Amino acid sequence: NVLAMIMRANVLAVYLGAFKDPNFLPHIRNIRIGTRTLTFWPQRFTTDSDAAAVLQLLHDIIEKGGRSLDIMAHLGHDVELSTSKFEAAVKALQGTGAVIRSQSPIMRGINADPDVWARKWRREVQLGIVPYYMFIARDTGAQKYFGVTLAEAHSIYSNAIRQVSGLARTARGPSMSCTPGKVEVTGIEVVQGQKVFVLRFLQCRDAAWIGRVFFAKFDAKAIWFDELEPMDGGSLLPWDEEGMIRAGTPEEVLSTLAPPKITPIIQIPSPDALPVAGGLPSEKYTYNNKTDIP
Repeated sequence: NVLAMIMRANVLAVYLGAFKDPNFLPHIRNIRIGTRTLTFWPQRFTTDSDAAAVLQLLHDIIEKGGRSLDIMAHLGHDVELSTSKFEAAVKALQGTGAVIRSQSPIMRGINADPDVWARKWRREVQLGIVPYYMFIARDTGAQKYFGVTLAEAHSIYSNAIRQVSGLARTARGPSMSCTPGKVEVTGIEVVQGQKVFVLRFLQCRDAAWIGRVFFAKFDAKAIWFDELEPMDGGSLLPWDEEGMIRAGTPEEVLSTLAPPKITPIIQIPSPDALPVAGGLPSEKYTYNNKTDIP
């Protein structure tokens, strides 16, 4: 939960304390906590009055409970990693045995720049943080302001990942966390003479789709999955009009051709066929795919 780290230690223990017992829900082996606290209030893990109690709780969950605990840190810009308070908080968390992973959406006007991402990922590796995800801004109210197109996002990711070593190439993306699952924009290619997005499920409501590659028609303006269309003469997209995964196996869906898109045509009859009274204005008529100007 992204709000977990604003809780006092005694409240946090109500939710997590039981996991110090290895016999409590033993099938839960991995715990993830998403937070912006490392950059918004790093003192939470260093000088707050109950910082030591929070760190001890996390340590005991790992050491006594035998769990893996990951801090999913939302780090959106390399400047956020530049303060001494941030570094001290990172060391304190790592001292508990927790692993810190970083993720962030691409935000226009903030980090829509491959150099920012490359610097961020390099610095994270130096600090022992694992680069994890580059997200595409979700379809909320702020998307219109911060959003970038899928094509832009792919370009930013590609140009950033080329600048870093393999240690930072654990970062996946750009990814849409959308209704059918996590959809990665893997590439932009030409298939059968058409420019297309190459897409892949990183996670999906139907596990059979995870890792499967599929194509969508390239659209330079698209910013979200529901704006995508099948390539001309290509297969259906994995999701229906409601964004839900289609019935059938991936093989069945991808072997089904999408119906051709039909553009409605409104045909206006010849002006000679219109009644004189109440007819269309006589200056210009369009009929039979021709324009008649008296």
